[in-house]
Amino acid sequence: MSTFGDGLDKAVQKAFTRPAPKSAGAQMRYLVKQYKGTKVVAQLLRVSQRTVERYVKDQIKKPRPDLAARLEREVKKRWQPQIRARAREKAANTGGIVIDTRARLGYTAPIGSTDQDRIRHLTVALPPRYAARLFDAQEQGASDQELREIAADALREVYFQDGGRRAGQLEEVRLTDIEHLEFDL
Repeated sequence: MSTFGDGLDKAVQKAFTRPAPKSAGAQMRYLVKQYKGTKVVAQLLRVSQRTVERYVKDQIKKPRPDLAARLEREVKKRWQPQIRARAREKAANTGGIVIDTRARLGYTAPIGSTDQDRIRHLTVALPPRYAARLFDAQEQGASDQELREIAADALREVYFQDGGRRAGQLEEVRLTDIEHLEFDL
């Protein structure tokens, strides 16, 4: 599970105008419609084609917990793509993104300053360019570590340096031991 990737997905999902299908049958029918066939959905979910057909016909109603999680994840990944794209575009161009985190933050600074890591709880509004960088990196398949570095760079500029008004010699911010992470558009 990707902490940053999942957090960005949840933030975008808050923009949905209709709830995603809840029952296993409805979720399976949605995926079959999206992929135009049961064979592809069966391969995607790692179950037999006959199992998919039985869910579609509501012959099976309650999936195993691991299948239920995969099914829900795949449906939410594809639910309302235009609304998802519009929310990302708005965050990247005008709105920005808010990061709420409780994590260990430290930084590299000149000798004589107190650069010791410590747990901080921050809620910071990041400018649109960082939202664009986060979403672009996520779309290109960036790892959780790369997304973490983009977020740390954003926190360095916005929180520690206050847009260039202080801590000008601050070189690098480390974001580790994340206890809580949530994004909001």
